[in-house]
Amino acid sequence: MFPFVLLPLIIFLSSVIAHEHQANRRLPSPTWHHSLDHSLSYLFRREDPDDDGVEYPDVGSPEWTSKYPNGPPNPTQMPSAWMNRLKAAVAAGKIPAIPVSSGPANTNPTYPPGHDPTSHEICSATYKCRIDGDIWDSPSNIFGLGFDDGPLPPSGKLYDFLMQNNEVATNFVIGLNIRQNPDMFLRAYREGHDLAVHTYTHPHMTTQTNEQVVAELGWSMQIIHDSAGGRVPKYWRPPYGDTDLRVSAIAREVFGLTCIIWNHDTEDWSLTSNGTTLQAIQNSMTQWLTGPKEPGLIILEHELSDQSVQAFLNAYPLIKSNGWTIKSVVQTANDTNPSPYHNAPNTLDGPVPVEDILPPQPQSKTSTSSTVSSTTSTDSHSSVLTASTITSSSPHASTTAAHANSAFSIGTHLIAAATWSSTGVVLTYFLLSCF
Repeated sequence: MFPFVLLPLIIFLSSVIAHEHQANRRLPSPTWHHSLDHSLSYLFRREDPDDDGVEYPDVGSPEWTSKYPNGPPNPTQMPSAWMNRLKAAVAAGKIPAIPVSSGPANTNPTYPPGHDPTSHEICSATYKCRIDGDIWDSPSNIFGLGFDDGPLPPSGKLYDFLMQNNEVATNFVIGLNIRQNPDMFLRAYREGHDLAVHTYTHPHMTTQTNEQVVAELGWSMQIIHDSAGGRVPKYWRPPYGDTDLRVSAIAREVFGLTCIIWNHDTEDWSLTSNGTTLQAIQNSMTQWLTGPKEPGLIILEHELSDQSVQAFLNAYPLIKSNGWTIKSVVQTANDTNPSPYHNAPNTLDGPVPVEDILPPQPQSKTSTSSTVSSTTSTDSHSSVLTASTITSSSPHASTTAAHANSAFSIGTHLIAAATWSSTGVVLTYFLLSCF
């Protein structure tokens, strides 16, 4: 009688675990901590919770929230490790001495007289200049799936749809939006979407000083790292597509970040201001999706509003019916290790050697620089954020997400030990055999 009483419970547990396995379909099983003498640890130190005795705050808790700026980050309050890397890169002549651009909000930034933004000395993406090696096309036949400006309340509808259709996207997230919408961020992370940097407060990056660029990128990376089990992003997208040789060099030399832009713009950011319509976007998508498949598509889309999410939902059947292969944007990168994270496990080569990505730095942290990335279009949507009081924070913040990730890691190893089927028959047989 006992096995017959146990059988319904076993089947129920099998379905629950199988669902969890599917929900976390892209999360790898190894832990994401790096050793304390690792190059990454100099920038984003993730303490060993078994050794340091620190209780890491839950994502979304007041203690967690207090660790991150509540507006544009103050460059004088960022971790010294970031500043040291910037100083080393400048001293080595790796950061071009390009003047900071300026201009009113919602307009393209301009450079001082005598500085041509399309010249080889500046190469501004806002003015369609393409930095050699930057990513703005997908490979042939590939639709690169990604969304800007999350996490936000409308993101939930998007994540529902992606889960239902077993699709994985790149979320180019804004650091302050993570701080303000932690539950939605955790959902993107736990459902296996790729996390990339979209700065902390969404400014035109060429209008920022060298130190401000570092702060905007660094704090976005820090809050992602602390809230997603220690992951360190290796891709970024500049707000409005605004970067130049100076900004891209800082992103690359200080943080090893590769830039991803786009080759088509839906302008869906302007749906809420009557700048475009759902029908106009559908017409453009029809043209692009029924056209040539060389090069592949990276289309600028947003999880900014219910309307922008709906624009993607409307176009999705066209993507599928026209034979496009859908991949997360960062998975389309021409990269020997296409993971979205510097410290991702590589099943062939082991952990990514970050020392081979980041440039030489003080304190005997050595590495070499990576290839710079690209840009050709501009995104003119306005920032959804407002400045407010800045809260100082420690670069050593972490979260209990690491513990949750470790627990899931154990679960996935157990799952791998059984051959899964929709009915859980194999697992049932294994457990019953124990009685």
